[in-house]
Amino acid sequence: MTLRDVKTGQTVKVEKLNGEGAVKRRIMDMGITKGVEIYVRKVAPLGDPVEITVRGYELSVRKADAEMVQVKEA
Repeated sequence: MTLRDVKTGQTVKVEKLNGEGAVKRRIMDMGITKGVEIYVRKVAPLGDPVEITVRGYELSVRKADAEMVQVKEA
C-alpha cells in the first residue's frame, strides 16, 4: 500500500521509499523516512495534494510523491 491509498484519519508507518536520486532525497528532507508514523489529515477533492502530519508538523504532499512512499498500518 502507498501513502496515496491511505484514507483520511488513518495513521500509517513508512516501510520503504521508492524513487531515485533527487526525488527520494526531497521526500526524506521533508521528514518522511523509514519507520516514521504519518497521520493523513485531509485529501483534496481530486486527490492532489494529500495533507499529512509527520514528526509533529503539517505537510502537503503531491500525489506523485505520495505514490513513492510504501506504508503499512501502524
